[in-house]
Amino acid sequence: MNMKFPGYSISLSFSPLTSNFIKNTPRLQVSISRRSPRSLCTSRFFCAKRQLNDKHEAVAKGYLPPWFSVAPMMDWTDNHYRTLARLISKHAWLYTEMLAAETIVHQKDNLDRFLAYSPEQHPIVLQIGGSNVERLAKATELANAYCYDEINLNCGCPSPRVAGHGSFGVRLMLDPKFVAEAMSAIASSTNVPVTVKCRIGVDDHDSYDELCDFIFNVSSLSPTKHFIIHSRKALLNGISPAENRSIPPLKYEYFYGLLRDFPDLTFTINGGIASVDEVIAAREAGAHGVMIGRAAFYNPWNILGHVDTAIYGAPSCGLTRRQVLEKYIVYGDSVLGKYGHKPTVRDIVKPLLNLFHSAPGNGQWKRNADAAFRNCMTIQSFFEETLEAIPDSVLDSPVSEPSPGRTDLFANVDSLLPPPYKTREEAIVICA
Repeated sequence: MNMKFPGYSISLSFSPLTSNFIKNTPRLQVSISRRSPRSLCTSRFFCAKRQLNDKHEAVAKGYLPPWFSVAPMMDWTDNHYRTLARLISKHAWLYTEMLAAETIVHQKDNLDRFLAYSPEQHPIVLQIGGSNVERLAKATELANAYCYDEINLNCGCPSPRVAGHGSFGVRLMLDPKFVAEAMSAIASSTNVPVTVKCRIGVDDHDSYDELCDFIFNVSSLSPTKHFIIHSRKALLNGISPAENRSIPPLKYEYFYGLLRDFPDLTFTINGGIASVDEVIAAREAGAHGVMIGRAAFYNPWNILGHVDTAIYGAPSCGLTRRQVLEKYIVYGDSVLGKYGHKPTVRDIVKPLLNLFHSAPGNGQWKRNADAAFRNCMTIQSFFEETLEAIPDSVLDSPVSEPSPGRTDLFANVDSLLPPPYKTREEAIVICA
């Protein structure tokens, strides 16, 4: 594929999948051997900063480009969800929840709680938010020890606590020169690529030229060359963040206009894309990458389960849902209560509540889960009490065919493209 992702290697060797799972068991194997939390920490879990600390550049070389990524979502894309997502897909790019630069700086003596993750989660992007250049730079510097593969600045969140009280998120789109200054400071504090996630506009500042002015200024005045574009504008007054994901209309023509007018930059499309078919359609129309948000959370098995094969042309992870759960139990019980009373059984199980989306037994399994949350003290005991609702045929089946999507979603986008963008400098020359 002639996809434009400078700096990424598309060569990858695949080792055959080996399994040490006990086969032909009617339920999950309940006698999984466990090491102490200390040995787990030092060997597999929460030790990325100790394992890859000396070679930032080596982190990204073995990964395929971000042709597919899971959007950063507050209270959703936490360590637990990312652990599940990586068990299902080896190549999807994963984003953290947005972390405020202020939080990282103020918690510098407690950073593992906010920044640590298992090395298996690579490729992984840290998204940060803030409106103070010095704090953004300091937060990036502190995060270097954890070897994230990219640093992303949030210029798209419309939440009142971010764009209102915090004066960052999507509000930053109104000040592209500040964003350029911030991105330069972030880039000078790290050795990994820096990217921006934004909307196509804010309130009445929603013309295509204003979007292009933002992209032009940030890319010209900083090292930022990759933008993730949520193809809706944001409305800051009168509607909720959830409504901001549905009420402003999608304008994919703005995204594809950016591809035409900024051929030296890289763009990932986000917004309204909810199936593997639609991801493929977006890329066939020219998108360098595609980002999916809640669809990948609500239906992880049938979305993420096809990413490696359908998007990357790579072998599937080959795991069944039973095997995914067996691995996840080991992870879950190793981190349960790691920070006092947190995380709880409910916290750790939350990403798994959609693992059986639309499968036989899903409704009863969720009812079982509600009851089990009240008395189960371990992740293993939780599944011992709840999985009787799921048939063995579901637990032991490979990923089925993907649900069909709208393959014509971008069919007419070329006829809708806005007029070509001219920078202000170009406009001055033409007028002269």
